[in-house]
Amino acid sequence: MGSPEPATTSTALLTDHYELTMLGSALADATADRPCVFEVFARRLPDGRRYGVVAGTARVLDAIADFRFTDAELAQLEATAVVDDATLSWLADYEFSGDLDGYAEGELYFPGSPILTVTGSFAECVLLETLVLSILNHDSAIASAAARMSGAAHGRPIIEMGGRRTHEYAAVAAARAAYLAGFATTSNLEAGRRYGIPTRGTVAHAFMLLHDSEEAAFRAQVEKMGADTTLLVDTYDITAGIETAVRVAGPELGAIRIDSGDVGPLARRAREQLDSLGAKDTRIVVSGDLDEHAIAALRAEPVDAYGVGTSVVTGSGAPTAGMVYKLVEVDGKPVAKRSAHKESRGGRKSALRRHRGTGTAVEEVVWTTAGTAPAAEPNDRPLQLPLIRAGRPVPDLPTLDDARQRLRRGLVSLPWEGLKLSHGEPAIPTLFL
Repeated sequence: MGSPEPATTSTALLTDHYELTMLGSALADATADRPCVFEVFARRLPDGRRYGVVAGTARVLDAIADFRFTDAELAQLEATAVVDDATLSWLADYEFSGDLDGYAEGELYFPGSPILTVTGSFAECVLLETLVLSILNHDSAIASAAARMSGAAHGRPIIEMGGRRTHEYAAVAAARAAYLAGFATTSNLEAGRRYGIPTRGTVAHAFMLLHDSEEAAFRAQVEKMGADTTLLVDTYDITAGIETAVRVAGPELGAIRIDSGDVGPLARRAREQLDSLGAKDTRIVVSGDLDEHAIAALRAEPVDAYGVGTSVVTGSGAPTAGMVYKLVEVDGKPVAKRSAHKESRGGRKSALRRHRGTGTAVEEVVWTTAGTAPAAEPNDRPLQLPLIRAGRPVPDLPTLDDARQRLRRGLVSLPWEGLKLSHGEPAIPTLFL
């Protein structure tokens, strides 16, 4: 049986069983209404990463707006005895009425950055943990990987084409996160419809095998799509495929795609052959199990664009950003977890990024708002924005295009060591006051 379409169901049962256990217990002992502050942060970056990219914030806001328990969901909870009658009655009227502050999408983050601050009663905030973390951990992992790939591509466009390598709904979110992080286009049509992302795509090998010859397949595609299309030349023999492609489309052929083999040397030979056939403006697109390291290794090759699938939708080895959602304040007093290797810092926090006069970031400064704020310096930049007030999104929130621009500026601000793909410390240190 298939999953229900997100557009036709609420997000309420995306919560976790244990959150309802906490809610029911808090309602029973009259602690549910205590004012609380929860924070989302990452204790560390994934192994080998030097920065993280915040993504998914706009999706979080949309999900919270839809977070209601419908009659069908309440009936499910009642039938399975997940909650008692008092909790069921409370859930029937649930609507988040608190505040959210956080880093804007496209912002860089580092260990301990207060990426999202959720303020409200314990009851209304605790229900959001799984929802918030599932979105931010997924989208930020994808965007962080995609940003490394975009940097490795050094201005050459990348098409996101990972829809066949992940869950059908995750594929749409992954395409959005990859586009935020600098990918030029996606093959996912739903991402194009929902988020306005440019879509691109060419044929697969099945189309080539459908026809009695490679030439027949090329002719069918060119007749339908025009000579500016991209022809897949590696179904049989690449050298013969390129010769046939240029003969069919002419020297104005838009592009060829190579999807297998040692694509570096293949691209080099393809460029030489295309030039010799007069197709000097025909672009070369490569795909096939590429990640940021493979893209970086191709930088000196005559590659014009990349297609990336599996590695981007799986976070290129880091499928989660490792973010956590922790209670840091109750009734205005800081609280903190002390478990070994899972400690947290109590108290609501704020953050700024400190820069040199040249614009280079030097440190992330995080402090508890109940304490003394750091003395302002000329090139400081506050990091948290108001996102929700009294349960309603604030007006004029940043757009997806704003997030793309924000990330570009943030990456330019990093010390050059912070852009390396090799293992190393975070690009800038976090200073806790």
